Parts: sequence; structure tokens; C-alpha cells
Amino acid sequence: MKVCAAQLSVEAGKIERNVRKHVALIDVAVSHEPDLIYFPELSLTGYEPKLAKDLATDANDRRLDVFQERADRGNVAIGVGVPIGSADGTRIAMVVFRPRNERMTYAKQQLHADELPFFVNGEKQLILSMGGHALAPAICYESLQVSHAYAAARSGADIYLASVAKSQRMVAKAYEHYAQIARSHFVAVLMANLVGPSDDFVSAGQSGAWNGSGQLVVSMSDKAEGFVMFDTSARKGVVVTI
Repeated sequence: MKVCAAQLSVEAGKIERNVRKHVALIDVAVSHEPDLIYFPELSLTGYEPKLAKDLATDANDRRLDVFQERADRGNVAIGVGVPIGSADGTRIAMVVFRPRNERMTYAKQQLHADELPFFVNGEKQLILSMGGHALAPAICYESLQVSHAYAAARSGADIYLASVAKSQRMVAKAYEHYAQIARSHFVAVLMANLVGPSDDFVSAGQSGAWNGSGQLVVSMSDKAEGFVMFDTSARKGVVVTI
């Protein structure tokens, strides 16, 4: 199975422009025949908690239809980050588009204390069954919590998809943590990080993939845009910049 973790800069609050940038990256990625490509936390809006309520949408937003079209055409699953609105508040979510199938939504279950004024927790872990594997999305803060990885593994996941917006300091912490949980629970852990301004910090890229031995197989720089791709069968990875 081939899984891509995307890395890109986005414009705060500019959903339509960010959609176009996502699509351009997807169009490059599909030539490498991935089974899934996923993007960083809140990738369609940027990580901007103060703007999230006004930007919140739902999985059936017509602006997102292009991702379903690309999923169908490329026979690839696509996960994008977006705030989802509901009666009880706004959730940090990943919407997953599967080829010729219904859209699925995962909402971040464990929020950082700084996020509590702006967001509400998701309630259930999503497990994607693809290519003989079970993949668990994990969104930023929760991906650094041992309890989340443990629960995902207990649910049958063997690939962990960390979708994040992390500064340099937190990337360093994440590298250690992802290596540890890969050794303990998974055949692969991937991280997709933003680059550039995010709320009151700078996202530091360095998206990467760890194998089941906890080895960092492939990683990007702190400023490049593109994706890392990890092949679970070959246990090898590549970096593609755009």
C-alpha cells in the first residue's frame, strides 16, 4: 500500500484558493499511484482557531466536490482538513473522499486546552479499511497522546495518519513520539504538516514516515511543498517536491 502525506503552505481563510492548491498537489501525486493522500490539520482554511467558526462547513460543501472527482478519477482516497460546524459547536475535522463511495468525516477527539474556546471534541475514532490495512487518522495534539495511539491500535489500526500544524519545537517532540508508537503499535506512522504562518506560530513542515521499527524512512525539509510517500510493502519512501 502506498500512502502520501502532503506538505504545503495555505492562505488563512481562503478556502477556494486552498482547494485549488490541494488539487494541484493531488494531480502530481496521482502519477505515483498512491492508495491514499492526506493533508495537514485544517489544511483548507489554515490553522486559524479564531476564524474557524465563520469558516466552518460540512462534508457536502459543493466546493469540496472536486476532491470526490479526483478520488474517482485517480482511484485514490483523499483526506483534507476542514472545520465542520454542528449544533453544538465547531469541530476540527478530516473529510475523506473515497473512489465512488460516500464521504467520511473524522473529528479530532482530544483538543489542546488552547483550542477549547473555539472547538468541541469529536466523539469516535474513524478507521479506514484499505488495501488490507486499517488506517487511523490522528489530528495534531491527540497524535502526541499515548492514549490515542493505543486506542487506535486496539481498534485494529496498523497505520497511523498524523495530520498536524506544528512548530519546530513540537516537530522535534513529534519525531520522538511517532518513532515510539510505530515500534509499539503500527507498521507505519506518517505525519503531514503545514509550512508557514499558522495562527500565532510558524508551522515547520518536516513531514515524514516511520516504519514499524520506529525508523524515520523519509522526511521533507521545513519549507518545501509536496509530499512524502511510504510503500508499506517495500518499506521504502520517497519525497516529491512541487
